[in-house]
Amino acid sequence: MEISTESLAFSRRARLLAESATMRVSRRAGELKAAGRDIIDLSAGQPDFPSPSVAVEAAREALAAGFTRYTAAAGLPDLRRALADRYAEGFGAPWETDNVIVTVGAKAALFELIQALVDDGDEVVIPSPCWVSFEEQVRFAGGNPITVPMSAADGFTIHAEPLIGAFSDRTRLVLVNSPCNPTGGVIGAADLRRLAEACAERGAILLCDETYERFVYDGVEHAGAAALARDFPVSVVVVGSFSKTYSMTGWRLGWAAGDRRIIRKVLEIQSHATSNPTSFAMVGALAALRQGEPDVQAMLAAFAERRRAVVDALKAIPGVDCRPPAGAFYAFPRVSSYLEDPGEGRGGGSLELAEYLLEEAGVAVVPGVAFGADPHLRLAFACSVEDLETGIQRIGEALGRYGRSR
Repeated sequence: MEISTESLAFSRRARLLAESATMRVSRRAGELKAAGRDIIDLSAGQPDFPSPSVAVEAAREALAAGFTRYTAAAGLPDLRRALADRYAEGFGAPWETDNVIVTVGAKAALFELIQALVDDGDEVVIPSPCWVSFEEQVRFAGGNPITVPMSAADGFTIHAEPLIGAFSDRTRLVLVNSPCNPTGGVIGAADLRRLAEACAERGAILLCDETYERFVYDGVEHAGAAALARDFPVSVVVVGSFSKTYSMTGWRLGWAAGDRRIIRKVLEIQSHATSNPTSFAMVGALAALRQGEPDVQAMLAAFAERRRAVVDALKAIPGVDCRPPAGAFYAFPRVSSYLEDPGEGRGGGSLELAEYLLEEAGVAVVPGVAFGADPHLRLAFACSVEDLETGIQRIGEALGRYGRSR
């Protein structure tokens, strides 16, 4: 007999999850665009630059040559070797090919690592505000996310001591995203080392999501966790992505690097979840890694200019406080003067404001409540300066109407 809608039941794990807030906003923006609305989408963390031509051509040649079958589940050995060499040359990491696995995006790398390392009741310490999927992935694995607020006063810089202060005898992972989505906050080399030391002392793992590693500004240097791999060979694991640095979001390629035993366990999970990442996409990624630097440099220069434009425009709106982000490509302005009951995540909060801006101003942004910071909005500066200026002008005008209507 057919299951009725009323009796349809989902697993406990599935019931713990909700749709990604960033995906939900992008979906609604797409619906409005399809209906003919003029929408400026500042919600999606997706560079508008083309993928490097060397990557496109290499993937095209691989397709033409029939390179469309399964590969090793861990990814192409040449690509894994190239990633290991990158960490050895840039950070002195002692990693070899079997210390690296290529995954279906950095999101899959994080998901598989958390599944491999987190058991029921384990705690995962995360600086907050944080990317929307971190807490959901931890809960899905049966763990408990312990979020530790960083301060807006210093641009949400990630400090080690508050995170260490949140450790307990159940702490299994510390999950650091630097530069951070959504805040642009970064962790310095000294704090990163202090955190690795504390993890090693307690038998915990420091998992570093470095998806935005190349996006740093005003002379800030990225503190790469791979530089600690020789001193902490088991405790430090790094996740990276081709999506942002090489504008290859739709190619769905990321990686994880760390202790061989950890990477082997991730491989076992991946072998049952996705098998190998797309064969010809990995050929393109290898070309991007080896020859795509000119494209990367051009994009980084453009993002530095966009950062200046978006911060200047937001600062000109009365009641909006926006510090220049140290990294990534998001502005995270505080808009508490326009909110009622900030922090409640309901009527009058950032969710209601973001919905208002989308429906009334035609600008898609992500509410700060999705990241654990309700008095804020997240705006991606991954589009042209012209679209940014137009979008923020619309936001300013709409905020004026919103304030008067409350």
